[in-house]
Amino acid sequence: MSQVKLSLQNALLTLEQLQQTPSREDGITEEQEDHLRQLGCHLIQHAGILLKLPQVAMATGQILFQRFFYQASLRKFAVRDISMGSVFLAAKVEECPIRFLDLVNVFDHLIKKFHRLPLDPMPAYQQTFYTLKDATVVAEMQILKKLSFNVHVQTPYAIMINYLKVLELMDHPIIPQLAWSYLNDGLRTSIYICYQPPTIACSVIWLAARKENVALPTSPAWWEVLDAKLEDIENIAGHITSLYHRPLPISTLPLTIEQVEPYLRGELNKSVSNGTPAAAAAAAAATASPSTSAKGTRVSRFS
Repeated sequence: MSQVKLSLQNALLTLEQLQQTPSREDGITEEQEDHLRQLGCHLIQHAGILLKLPQVAMATGQILFQRFFYQASLRKFAVRDISMGSVFLAAKVEECPIRFLDLVNVFDHLIKKFHRLPLDPMPAYQQTFYTLKDATVVAEMQILKKLSFNVHVQTPYAIMINYLKVLELMDHPIIPQLAWSYLNDGLRTSIYICYQPPTIACSVIWLAARKENVALPTSPAWWEVLDAKLEDIENIAGHITSLYHRPLPISTLPLTIEQVEPYLRGELNKSVSNGTPAAAAAAAAATASPSTSAKGTRVSRFS
């Protein structure tokens, strides 16, 4: 009889899962996938703020969203639907449930805002409401199915606060808030499904201290005392800071399945008109049939 190992640690992805995602196997390029993942996390964060959810719930929703799309393709599941399902499920996991009406109204408002449409209120209990409600229910079930009901998420917020106290940085006027902001920004990257929360907490403190030119203990090295590796800390910091050099074209990104194919064709036409062969080849792969394999594509370990 096989043994079952139980753990309270976050589930991390294998190298193979990180390198070859279902979306890339469906012809979506690494850059396009990254943009769509960021868009979904952006939606979840803003929806959580409007719904007055605790930050832990917003973080849980974004981590579930990221995990889901390492098991499913962005060509087959809509960013809008999985974002709504992630928020709805995360609110249950973190014991701060929300009403369907509030969730649907908030996402309808955000979608109009992101696409620069008139911000007219959605008519209550009409077809649009029921369409989004049904999409949320289906998305929640798909998330549970793809993740095998493993929705446990450990976040690094409380850990980071304890580490700041140990390093006597809680009274610093900038570092605590800056480190907290880095934790939030990092949700738009893959760090939460590549590293455990204590390492992420060390990284944002390291990054905030460097930003403010605050020296931390090196004899012994403070990260070693907290059981973290400097290489991991630097990798995480690199992914967070890379966000600030890559603007997200929110208004042009697809939110529904129906918008994905026109978006990919538009990216192909844009690459061809710009006369960039490499980009054109990548975009051509993106518009290939879902059965097209992308196994020859070179990808970063933490893409």
